[in-house]
Amino acid sequence: MADHTLQNKVVLIAGGAKNLGGLLARDLARNGAQAVAIHYNSDATRSAAEETAREVKALGAEAELFQGDLTHPANVTRLFDEAKTRFGRLDIAVNTVGMVLKKPMLEISEAEYDRMFDINAKSAFFFLKEAGRTLDDHGKIVTLVTSLLGAFTPFYSTYAGAKAPVEHFTRAAAQEFGERGISVTAVGPGPMDTPFFYGQEGEDAVAYHKSAAALSAFSKTGLTDIEDVVPLIRHLVTEGWWMTGQTILTNGGYTTK
Repeated sequence: MADHTLQNKVVLIAGGAKNLGGLLARDLARNGAQAVAIHYNSDATRSAAEETAREVKALGAEAELFQGDLTHPANVTRLFDEAKTRFGRLDIAVNTVGMVLKKPMLEISEAEYDRMFDINAKSAFFFLKEAGRTLDDHGKIVTLVTSLLGAFTPFYSTYAGAKAPVEHFTRAAAQEFGERGISVTAVGPGPMDTPFFYGQEGEDAVAYHKSAAALSAFSKTGLTDIEDVVPLIRHLVTEGWWMTGQTILTNGGYTTK
């Protein structure tokens, strides 16, 4: 029987220190999660992770920090094993890890190609694998992709290209884990109003993206507000079991399945 609540649920969020991941950690705690395992990648984000953990605890949930470079599968395994040991169970796993590269194909090096696929595709595959291994029955898994998978856009070949396999990983995981009642979905936000977006874009591109979506005028900056993405993910990890295997694209406040 599906359990449409966050009460007594233990959540693991990869990339949970700040931006979308940090906001999601606080939101799920506010809405009843028992505990949140907050993953962060490096010392550069440790202070943000610690602040998120403090806020999660202030909201009444337990919180624990876990550091690791998830491009190494052994670190993904360790993340899930240590989180499950700490809290006794895992019910929900959300992967927000990603990296953008905006660059013409003719200028992309082999090292850049490998790094993009390591961060966006390889880490997502092993995240799904370990979530399927360790989550309790009737668990929920959500991965983040990109609305560029539905676009015809230059200069994002390795970013969108490395996120595209995650759609297929999601479908396979939904089929393979479904017999245990585990749902697996992917969310593809449009350009989000976070430092993750602005680091890759020039002024002209920022101006374009802020006006490109039909509902741009109704968001704070014209970009996708992360505050609008969080309720969607919350729905998927509570009520959204029937959407398993799907990718949901969002852009500037517009959502389509």
